[in-house]
Amino acid sequence: MIKKEIVQALAQERMDEMNDGTYLVSIEISSSNQILVEIDNMEGGASIHSCIRVSRNIEHNLDREVEDFELSVTTPGLSNPFKVHQQYIKNVGRNVKVLFKDQGSVEGKLIEVNDNDITVETESKEKIEGRKKKELVVRQHNILLENIKETKIVISFK
Repeated sequence: MIKKEIVQALAQERMDEMNDGTYLVSIEISSSNQILVEIDNMEGGASIHSCIRVSRNIEHNLDREVEDFELSVTTPGLSNPFKVHQQYIKNVGRNVKVLFKDQGSVEGKLIEVNDNDITVETESKEKIEGRKKKELVVRQHNILLENIKETKIVISFK
């Protein structure tokens, strides 16, 4: 079986060489040596060219004579949950939905990311005591990363 550490080192070697903000999101290796590598870029999505360069570095440094494998290098996609801290940083300013480990969720704009927590800003129209009309109420929710089950980008077609 091909070791994850070897694939990770080969991918990281090429990303370091490219030095363009590309980072590793995940590596999965199945029991039948199907290797799935996900990369992304801090300045937008990872390009096809970046995926090809990382793929070639991995493929050319693994020996098919020793072990056969299937390799895919892709981007994580918009509908998948965040897997690494860089994805939070990259998506500051975008609308996200955060599911909590215990229960509940919050949906709003990701406005800040720190080492241990994130801040999500929500807006809602609420009835204020003593007023006739509902007013826009803005709240900031500080959420510890350890309490997050899953975070996804909210795709809007407005």
